[in-house]
Amino acid sequence: MNDTPRANRVHIGFFGRRNTGKSSLVNAVTGQDTAVVSDIKGTTTDPVLKAMELLPVGPVLIIDTPGIDDEGDLGELRIRRTRQMLNKTDIAVLVIDAEVSPDGTLASCEEELVNIFKTKNIPYIVTHNKTDLAPIAHSPLPIAGIPVSAKTGFNINMLKEKIAFLASKWDTTKPLVADLIRPLDFVFLVIPLDKAAPRGRLILPQQQVIRDILEAGAVTVAVIDSKLKETLECFSDDKFCKKPSLVITDSQIFSKVCTEVPDDIPLTSFSIIFARYKGFLETSVRGVKQLDSLQNDDKILICEGCTHHRQCEDIGTVKIPLWIKEYSGKTPEFIFLSGGDFPENLSPYKIIIHCGGCMLNDREMTYRSLCAEDQNIPFTNYGITIAYIQGILERSIAVFKN
Repeated sequence: MNDTPRANRVHIGFFGRRNTGKSSLVNAVTGQDTAVVSDIKGTTTDPVLKAMELLPVGPVLIIDTPGIDDEGDLGELRIRRTRQMLNKTDIAVLVIDAEVSPDGTLASCEEELVNIFKTKNIPYIVTHNKTDLAPIAHSPLPIAGIPVSAKTGFNINMLKEKIAFLASKWDTTKPLVADLIRPLDFVFLVIPLDKAAPRGRLILPQQQVIRDILEAGAVTVAVIDSKLKETLECFSDDKFCKKPSLVITDSQIFSKVCTEVPDDIPLTSFSIIFARYKGFLETSVRGVKQLDSLQNDDKILICEGCTHHRQCEDIGTVKIPLWIKEYSGKTPEFIFLSGGDFPENLSPYKIIIHCGGCMLNDREMTYRSLCAEDQNIPFTNYGITIAYIQGILERSIAVFKN
């Protein structure tokens, strides 16, 4: 449970008006005091995300959100945060207060939520909470849903079973590279240990690729870039073993690795693998060509899905902007964004360059790429950008052509 990254968990969001018992219901479903509860309206002021195991679903990410009917200027900000959570929600639970709406009638804001669920193709469950206080506690309700009580535990197991049924539709076996290799293949991973590398550990994409290779029955050979050439020479000796079936490198040393890896050995990068894994590889390959039409002062949005302490040689804020300026001969303006926020209006930007998205789930990455597509803004990613600038894009995606 603890080793499953957030991006690989089913995201379950609880939505509704203030004081409907969303947080209490989250606690009842999870069997933990995950969320702070109170009789005071608006206790949940920011979305609360909790990675945990929900039986019989398995590892999930629970999202408790502020009320969609919040008021005032601060309330508007909270509502906006709640709407942002919808972009990463895989399964939505709409919590209705059965005491306030004993006949099951939806308020206008609740109807709006249902419409958003449908528009975004989010599977959803309607629950009528506080049935221990409602006069129709055990009677059928006119609005299809599950009558529950977070206080007494009434029908909580039924709600969990419904969530588990919807979660079972998620494909958790999607490979990163396993479909590109065979058992006993040698797969080289070129991992630079520079200032940006976390001390004492590997970054998440490297960990996940290693695990995927091992599960495919292949052999991982991890090597630092300064030792790549002589390691390849060892493996080229027929008396020792067969040559590598695939080389995967950190994108920022693409050019160096490309010159050292023979042309007959497939080569790609961690970032490009994640573009395919998250479903936007083709979009990225199309979008990167926008770099050929850059003009001075064009705005380029560079996005990262996580927040981290940036180093002096940071790939997103330093190296990629420098390479783009050298490639285009222009001086565009770079805007940097990290974490969970993503602008709704993308019209100011000439192109959007995103990280691999290892910390974002598939739904959020799809949302971001579709937002760009709907507004006709080219969308690409770090690895594709670097490969294109360095003239090795075709080689770096050739392994995926079939």
